[in-house]
Amino acid sequence: MKVLKIAVIGCGGISGAHIEAYMRHPEAEVYALCDINEARLKAYGEKYGITRLFTDYNDMFRMLPELDAVSVCTWNNTHAPITIAALEAGKDVLCEKPMSLNAEIADQMKKTAERTGRKLMLGFVRRCGRDCIYAKDFINKGALGDVYYAQAKILRRNGNPGGWFADKAYSGGGPLIDLGVHVIDMVRYLIGNPKPVAVTAISVDALKTSRATTKDVVEYASLSAGDRDFKNDVEDFAAAFIRFDNGAILNVETSYALEMEKDECYIALYGTKGGIKIDPNLHLYMQMYDYPVNIDIAMPTDFSFEGFNNEIDSFIKYIKGERDCLSPATDGVELMKILDAVYESARIKREVIIK
Repeated sequence: MKVLKIAVIGCGGISGAHIEAYMRHPEAEVYALCDINEARLKAYGEKYGITRLFTDYNDMFRMLPELDAVSVCTWNNTHAPITIAALEAGKDVLCEKPMSLNAEIADQMKKTAERTGRKLMLGFVRRCGRDCIYAKDFINKGALGDVYYAQAKILRRNGNPGGWFADKAYSGGGPLIDLGVHVIDMVRYLIGNPKPVAVTAISVDALKTSRATTKDVVEYASLSAGDRDFKNDVEDFAAAFIRFDNGAILNVETSYALEMEKDECYIALYGTKGGIKIDPNLHLYMQMYDYPVNIDIAMPTDFSFEGFNNEIDSFIKYIKGERDCLSPATDGVELMKILDAVYESARIKREVIIK
């Protein structure tokens, strides 16, 4: 059994989930870490007992030719250059979501993987949660019939993380590209990855000033908040109607700041035979013997960091040729087309056709 040598690039909040999932896997070794923040890099090395530490990923690739693969867990604006450099260096890559800042750059990443013959998987971890796995099974077996409408909400009343998340130059956007990416991908995945064809959207930036002095406790603070003088220039709220080539429509709503009672997070799918809601528990709605019936699954379905274990296992099996890619680059490019169209539609205040 070959144990893969893995490097994790980026020592921010999400990287711990990657590191710990690799450390739990019998066929992986966290061989090296890389981060531009030397103090944080050293702290992570000490925490996890990793001694090969680098502040420059190109130096790491040059000095550790034995590396098999990397996880890219950095600012969104660095996903593409790091991923492309890793692929060019002969490494397979698991890149965190979103794939990049826009679809054009994402397509460059995809083409680099194809040209180099290396494997590229996207970090759409919500595909790996029990809620999604069970829902996918029900849908594939026909429980919903043809899905024609879906709703996806991931709304925070006061949840701007600050740091690089709030600076568009680093993040590419706010709650849409940070949070909405999860639920949009999850809906597409559940209904068979239909191609997006059109988007009508709204984006609002109205609450930053009032939120700057709020007395509420912000639970989502970014570890990067003190790294440099980041701006706060992303949207507070974004919503969109997304139309797919199979006729289905997704209504998505996301926010970092919204005058509402409490945070909300759910997806719901409606089909010709039944409906499903994940909130995060899984509920089914259908007609049975002419009676309306509600069904709750009698087992835990809420998303947990177990999803990262499943994601890392899928990545390792994909590298070894034991399974197809769970979250291929093609899906990442299509998702970036949707995000691009949402932001453009909100800017021009009319429908955008996706080609």
